[in-house]
Amino acid sequence: MRVEFSSVGKRYGKLWALRDLNVTFKQGEVVMVIGPNGSGKTTMIKCLLGLVRPTEGSIVVNGAVIGADPAYRSTIGYMPQISQFPAALTIGQLLDMMRDIRGLDDACADDRLIAELGLDKQLDKRLSDLSGGTRQKVSAVLAFRSKPQILVMDEPTAGLDPVSAGKVLGRAAEVRRTGGTVLITSHLMEEVEAMADRIAYLEDGQLRFIL
Repeated sequence: MRVEFSSVGKRYGKLWALRDLNVTFKQGEVVMVIGPNGSGKTTMIKCLLGLVRPTEGSIVVNGAVIGADPAYRSTIGYMPQISQFPAALTIGQLLDMMRDIRGLDDACADDRLIAELGLDKQLDKRLSDLSGGTRQKVSAVLAFRSKPQILVMDEPTAGLDPVSAGKVLGRAAEVRRTGGTVLITSHLMEEVEAMADRIAYLEDGQLRFIL
C-alpha cells in the first residue's frame, strides 16, 4: 500500500515533535527510518497508526485520508519495541484473543512462524513470566498473523537471538515481495540496511534526507 505524509506536523505544547514531514512510502518497498533519540521516528509511527492525531497536514493510505477512514488500520501489522501484554494471560490465550478481535479464521493463524520462533512449546506460559526476547517473538507473531499490507517494526531485533532475528526480518521481506509496504526503525544498521530499498533520516522532528 502507498503511504503519503503531506506537510505533517505534531506539536506537544510548544514543542514540535514532527514538523513539515513530506514523504511517500511506495508499495512493495522496505524503508529503514533512522535518527537519534527524539528525532521524530516514534511520533511519525504513532501518527500513521492513528495513536495520535497530527497537528497539521495529512496522511493518505492508498488514496484515503486516514482520519476520515479508520478501516485502514486493519491492514497494518505493528511490532513495537516494548509490548504491553495482559499479564494474567498465557501466550496461547493472547493469540486466540487477538485472532477473535481481528476476525481471523484458523487459516490466518501463522503457525509456521510460531513454530520457527519456538513459541509452540510455550503457549501455556504466562505473559508476565516471559523474557524480553520471548515477548519480542510474541509481538512478531501478532504483527504478521493478519497478513499486513503495511508493516511497521520499531527496533524489531532488540532482544532477539541472531537466528530469531533473521526469521523475523525474513518474514518482513516476504511482506515486501507480496506488495506490502514495510517501515523499520532500528539502530542496528548492518542488520536491516541490506534489505532496505531506501533509508530515511530524521533529526529534530524533520526529514533531513531519504536515499
